[in-house]
Amino acid sequence: MTLLSSAQAPAVLMAKFVKFGIVGFSGLFVDFGMTYLLKEKFGVQKYLSNAIGLLTAASSNYVLNRVWTFESNNPNVALEYTEFVLISLVGLAINTLILWFLVTKFRMNFYLGKAIAIVVVMIWNFVANLLFTFRVVG
Repeated sequence: MTLLSSAQAPAVLMAKFVKFGIVGFSGLFVDFGMTYLLKEKFGVQKYLSNAIGLLTAASSNYVLNRVWTFESNNPNVALEYTEFVLISLVGLAINTLILWFLVTKFRMNFYLGKAIAIVVVMIWNFVANLLFTFRVVG
């Protein structure tokens, strides 16, 4: 298996990354909205709120990425979703570590730190999903 098929020329790969970014941006509203609701309105611990927000966004992002970004026709949706969620969980660990570090060590605002962590995790998620979840098999 090659890293990129002939169908994934640099322009196509860039288009996928842009679509992935747009989907991710929509997920920001889900993520931040859920995090804010849980943390500020229901008093849930901030890192747990962060995790739930991220995982809720990951589920909505899976559907949009499957249909629009990667145009997957893999009939094994359960496996594909599981791979997507596992990659998101690794992303969550990276996100939480970065967020903890920025808030604790640099006394950064929680939401600014969260935004920085999201940018880093977006790159991880795109590459991992391209190579594993939505890989071209052929």
